[in-house]
Order: sequence, then structure tokens, then C-alpha cells
Amino acid sequence: MWPFICQFIEKLFRETIEPAVRGANNHLSTFSFTKIDIGNQPLRINGVKVYTENVDKRQIILDLQISFVGNCEIDLEIKRYFCRAGVKSIQIHGTMRVILEPLIGDMPLIGALSLFFLRKPLLEINWTGLTNLLDVPGLNGLSDTIILDIISNYLVLPNRITVPLVSEVQIAQLRFPIPKGVLRIHFIEAQDLEGKDTYLKGIVKGKSDPYGIIRVGNQIFQSKVIKENLNPKWNEVYEALVYEHPGQELEIELFDEDPDKDDFLGSLMIDLIEVEKERLLDEWFTLDEVSKGKLHLKLEWLTLMPTADNLDKVLTSIRADKDQANDGLSSALLILYLDSARNLPVSSVLMDSLLS
Repeated sequence: MWPFICQFIEKLFRETIEPAVRGANNHLSTFSFTKIDIGNQPLRINGVKVYTENVDKRQIILDLQISFVGNCEIDLEIKRYFCRAGVKSIQIHGTMRVILEPLIGDMPLIGALSLFFLRKPLLEINWTGLTNLLDVPGLNGLSDTIILDIISNYLVLPNRITVPLVSEVQIAQLRFPIPKGVLRIHFIEAQDLEGKDTYLKGIVKGKSDPYGIIRVGNQIFQSKVIKENLNPKWNEVYEALVYEHPGQELEIELFDEDPDKDDFLGSLMIDLIEVEKERLLDEWFTLDEVSKGKLHLKLEWLTLMPTADNLDKVLTSIRADKDQANDGLSSALLILYLDSARNLPVSSVLMDSLLS
């Protein structure tokens, strides 16, 4: 299948990624791929998990542990600035979710195929001419790390690639599904964190300046920094949309802020199925990957209701908690699907170039 997968990837680059890059920044309006060769080393699937519980009977959910180490040739240029760059090799490792839905009673039995990563995959790209690319106006504040993060997040929920297999399928509903729920994260406090700051060349152990990074899919929140405290109290609240479960997790990492490189203070991963089941979790969690430290979280699972019958009750509840979040707490969710546009005005820049 690999040669045909490569054909699909090339089509994806030219028809989806290239226009998206051009539209992202005025300086990139002449961006194009001049060569796309993914190479002959196929993607490897190291394991497959199939979900049989908590799933719709008209869908099949697969989690694929994928690993791709490929020698590829991808060349790009920005004609406006006579800039050329390329990619010599790509590595990508992570969990890709594949959803086959809806299941239908005629061949090919599957109406469409959706692909995405549940969380940011490990991505490494070996660039050629990256310095030239970063000299382009509007891009000179970027780095290769930031570019990798942008690419990785494009692959992660709620972004997805949806391929219809039959003409009757409602592609918009599959590509932009309604969220399964909303996770309200009360990021409260921590205890007994490691002291990372040292004095007198490491002889004297000090405290830390802890902060947290919270991820749900490609939704990322960062807490404030609490200076010189091993028992910090943040008392912050975040709200994240949850599009997929089972399999999606709340990821939290704590760091000590430093002038050069921030030190790691521990991590935590919580399965959102457990939160949905309990509806409310208020617990102290032991931090992983460190010798000590605990984190106090309060997690609420909020279900989306199709009518406004309970709106007054919800508004009363969030008014009581209004001081918990900088932007206030949400009472409803607006979903806007932009379908198409017609009779748009012709760009004056385009007219000038046509006339000249």
C-alpha cells in the first residue's frame, strides 16, 4: 500500500497544506512545494488496540502505535524572496487514532475514514536551508522547535483528516463533530515539590519557581509562576473541549522557571473516561517521573445539552464560582460551521498584477 499512501500524502501536501501555508501569512503568498518524495521506507505499525466498550455500534475505533523513519525529499520555495529549503528525513512516533464510520449495509461497508493523533506525536525533521527559510520576513521570530510544534499540533485533535469512501456520507459532520463534553480543570495547588534552584555552586539547595502546562489534545494552557515556593497555590481554572474518548487523556507537566532551561518537576496523565464516569474528581495525585511531589486537582465533566432548559441553573452555579477563572466560567457552547462563500470581491492587488 505504501506507494499509494505516498500518492495520497502528496495530494494532501499540494491541495491542503500548501494553500493553508499561503493563507497563514502575507509573506508566504508565493509558497509552493517543488518536489514531494516521501521515500520507499514504509510506515511501521507496532501495535493495534480496538475499542469494544463505550463506542457507537456504527463505528470502529482503532489506535495504531506508529513509527516512521523515512529518507524523503521535500523541496519548497517562496518565489517572492527567492528562498528555497527542504526536508531530507522525517521521524514520527505516536498513537494515531483511526475511526471507521459510519458502517453501512453496502460495499465497501465503511462510509468514511478519519485519522488524527490523540496527543502531540514525537516529530523530528532534518531540514536543508532552514536558515534561508527563517530569514523570510514574518518568520524570523520562529525557530525549528516552534515550527515542529506548529506541524505537530496540526496533526492532533480537534484537527483530523477525513476521507469519504461513499458519496452519500455527511462529511462535514465527520470532519467537524460536536464535542463529547467539556472538561473543567481546577488547577489548585501542589505540595512537597523538588527544590531545583541551588546556590554556592550546588552546595545549598533552594526552592523552585513552579508553573504547570496542561494539555488536552492540542489545547494547551499554562499557569502563572509561583516564585520560590515548594507548596504553590495556583487556584486557576481552565476549560477544554473533549472530542474523543476512550483513549484521550489529560496531560500535566510541572516545571521550575529558570533564566536558561526550565527544570522538570513531575508529570501526570489522567484517563478522561474515569472523569466522565465520576463526573467530579477532587483528589491529590502523586506526580510521576520524580522522587516526590503531589498535585491537587478538581476535575468536572460537563455534558452538552441540546436545549436551554437548565441554563438558569447553570448560570446560577457559575456566578457563585465567578472568581475562579480570569475569563469567567462557560455556560454554553457555540459551534459555527463555515460552509462556503460566494461573489467575493476581487483583490485589487490581483487586478493590478493582471492589468500589468
